[in-house]
Amino acid sequence: MTNKLTRADQLRESIEEDIATGVLPPGASLDEAELTARFQVSRTPVREALLQLVAAGMVEMRPRHGAVVAKISLHRLIEMFEVMAELEAMCGRLAARRMSAGQLETLRAAHLACQEARDSADPDDYYHLNERFHCLIYEGSHNSFLHDQAKALHKLLRPYRRLQLRVKGRMISSFDEHQTVVDALAKGDGEAAAVALRGHIVVQGERFGDLIAALSQVSQA
Repeated sequence: MTNKLTRADQLRESIEEDIATGVLPPGASLDEAELTARFQVSRTPVREALLQLVAAGMVEMRPRHGAVVAKISLHRLIEMFEVMAELEAMCGRLAARRMSAGQLETLRAAHLACQEARDSADPDDYYHLNERFHCLIYEGSHNSFLHDQAKALHKLLRPYRRLQLRVKGRMISSFDEHQTVVDALAKGDGEAAAVALRGHIVVQGERFGDLIAALSQVSQA
């Protein structure tokens, strides 16, 4: 039987999406009264949703300011990308050994969907399809604890991963990197998959500068 999302869960997902898309940038206030009016609900599910987001690290409770979208320092952000790179590498290494033929075909289909978004030059569509691509690899690891850890950190990094895709040429290079990952998984080459995923995620060199520039544009906006 499928579990239905509670109203608080639905609100949490809506607010998460606003954070990921930049509608609610880091530091933005989350006023309970405004949220209850916007979603046409009582304060109880709003408070529950905010507490869930606090537990996930996406929202902070500040004295005299209430709930605000969490701000992550650049140093902390780079550290999080480093850990994300290693978690994805581990998922890829295990998935190369454990993915079923059916899972691999589903991943190929997700990869082709990313190609269509790339060709349409649609970073938002590509972002959502890219997210599905990565989640399929987490599932393919067949390690539920690793899957949950990767998913949780992925969620925290959503706004910043999305920003990266708006950098000129990043969608094209991202898709090419995905192809390397798919090829390695198809061959059952765990080390090659791990190397490809680590390089795909880690922020260094030119990508470091691109991230700083993208963050600067958001703060100015």
